[in-house]
Amino acid sequence: MLSWLAGRGQAFRERIELVALDPSAPYAAAVRRALPHARIAVDHFHLVPLANQALTRVRQRVTRELLDRRGRAVDPVWANRRLPLRAGERLCARALTRVWNGCTDNDATGQILSAWIAKEEPRRPLHAAARGGHRHEINARLYGFYTWCADADIPGLTTLAETIQTWWLAVGVFLQTQITNGCPSYCASW
Repeated sequence: MLSWLAGRGQAFRERIELVALDPSAPYAAAVRRALPHARIAVDHFHLVPLANQALTRVRQRVTRELLDRRGRAVDPVWANRRLPLRAGERLCARALTRVWNGCTDNDATGQILSAWIAKEEPRRPLHAAARGGHRHEINARLYGFYTWCADADIPGLTTLAETIQTWWLAVGVFLQTQITNGCPSYCASW
């Protein structure tokens, strides 16, 4: 990318106001070096897999600690591992009850339930922004997510919060501009 940009004239580079990319520190650093005036946009879609990965890591770690082994098909937490990865607002009441009860009944530490709630929390500021919510509402919801992760004091959630905090300004640029390097139809369906 840097060599391609270097091959363009200074006037061309100065006209670039916005760059959409995946959350990659090396790419972001390259953009900032080559185009210091350009804003970086990161599609909010990338937050969903990060949150799901955090939940999965917590579930796997807790399962290993509780059972002294990996989960198996006979273990309720393992057998229902995909359900909590779905968006909470898209779960029917019965499925939501299964997620909640599955977390509370099979993990006395409460870490899996905390991780599931933390996985859902980043969606709140995103939904507020998507419907045109005020900046203070979005920031309050984001602060709620950070507070939840800090209070839970679970390593995977701390990492998730730090990653989202690192990329939140770039996600905010996406939310304002709707400029993405992904499929435009996905953005319209959010």
